Amino acid sequence: MSNTRHPDAPGPRPPHVRHAPTAPTGARYLTAGARIDAHRHDEHQIVYAGAGVVEVVTDAGTWFAPGTRALWVPAGTVHAHRAHGRLDLHLVGLPGANPLALDAPAVLAVGPLLRELILAVTRDPGDTSPERGRLLAVLRDQLRLCPQQPLRLPAPADPRLAAVCSLLLADPADTRTLAALGAATGAGERTLSRLFRREFGMTFPQWRTQARLYHAVRMLADGLPVTTVAHRCGWSTASAFIEVHRRAFGTTPGGRDRRR
Repeated sequence: MSNTRHPDAPGPRPPHVRHAPTAPTGARYLTAGARIDAHRHDEHQIVYAGAGVVEVVTDAGTWFAPGTRALWVPAGTVHAHRAHGRLDLHLVGLPGANPLALDAPAVLAVGPLLRELILAVTRDPGDTSPERGRLLAVLRDQLRLCPQQPLRLPAPADPRLAAVCSLLLADPADTRTLAALGAATGAGERTLSRLFRREFGMTFPQWRTQARLYHAVRMLADGLPVTTVAHRCGWSTASAFIEVHRRAFGTTPGGRDRRR
């Protein structure tokens, strides 16, 4: 990425990446802003926020999820975690076969049953009883049924694309058109439009919505009012933001923590 990269965007891989052969299973609490440095493990893992918002950063991009979503991290992926709000972090290591047949991180929808399975499995990670084994088997079955959600910020490679992304990550309320952003960064609108599709597999408006949601869920986790979040992230009205949030996360911003 170019030197115009936003500070929160994925960056170059650190020189020393911690390697843990086993993906841990368990629960832990992280304060707002806390991080888990870049690491990798030889097993697949589910990352879930019982409260707060969890962010997973890789070289390829950033994935983020509140409690209606979980993050899938396949074996071998170098990744770091960041907490937004007070994070109730649940990790489930999955040795053996890949239940999702996905070799890249993904965001998964979490229904009531899968949520309870994750909480039960992480409650006592030292339990080796047959009952826990059956819980894990049901959890794997539920994962196979989970629809994927397009909640990620892919990392741009082209410096022209990186410059535009950096502007909007710095100010998600920026309402400039792609043509205006291109003029500000020295790139043509058609070129940028092509780059968004080629590198990210999405249009510029789709990427901007993802960027705004990325900022919005972090602000909500920090306790900002819905109206304030809508304004700071570029929605014209709170109701417009609420509808986008509902479509993305399956719940309204005000109801996102009622699961607790």
